[in-house]
Amino acid sequence: MACTGKQNSFASANEQKPNHSLWTDLLQKHVNKEGFVNYKGMLKDKDKLNAYTRELSNNPPSASWTDKEKLAYWINAYNAFTVKLIVDNYPIESIKDLNPTLAIPTVNTVWTKKWFQIGGEDFSLDRIEHKILRKDFEEPRIHFAVNCASFSCPPLRNEAFVAEKIDRQLDEQARQFINDSVRNKIAKDKVTISQIFNWFKGDFTKGQSLIEFLNRYAKTKINADADVNHMDYNWTLNEIK
Repeated sequence: MACTGKQNSFASANEQKPNHSLWTDLLQKHVNKEGFVNYKGMLKDKDKLNAYTRELSNNPPSASWTDKEKLAYWINAYNAFTVKLIVDNYPIESIKDLNPTLAIPTVNTVWTKKWFQIGGEDFSLDRIEHKILRKDFEEPRIHFAVNCASFSCPPLRNEAFVAEKIDRQLDEQARQFINDSVRNKIAKDKVTISQIFNWFKGDFTKGQSLIEFLNRYAKTKINADADVNHMDYNWTLNEIK
């Protein structure tokens, strides 16, 4: 794991670090082992969710934090603010229902909208994912940790990410997602995998092939010349029915 340290520290940040235990309490109460969310339950605990996101907003990473502390913070922030976005607009069928109605929807989406603050700065979910997590950390496993509130996303982990065990947590997320036969179909000679591996292929292929990356976690070892296809992405809300 490497960090460039360019964008993920706030010069004016104090030294207080958020207590992620409140997030763990909410996740364990309202997220099942498959990573689906009881949003009706989260709605009833909205005050606790808002308390946690306020703590994140008021205590951004400072330069004195370790890379692992920063990484855990930003993953938790992405997930908590995504859940807050759904709860604030519940009920909805898909996070994409919150996209602005534009002629070119990709220019301005629910992910690019700046609707919350961290350290006094306006933030969007895209800023966390693409300008901080993907830019500052050479860590492809983040794609299995951040959750976009959709069925085809990697499961929302039902505990907060914490520096002390983040490597193990990220390995578990990668292993669980890649071997999930609903979201990735792995065979020796053919794989049909998530669009995540298409959209962010460059993140997985630094110094290795995509199949080499998959084989680090796949229970079934894939041949180097295996046929690779991608599944359609299901944007339906990741809600416990």
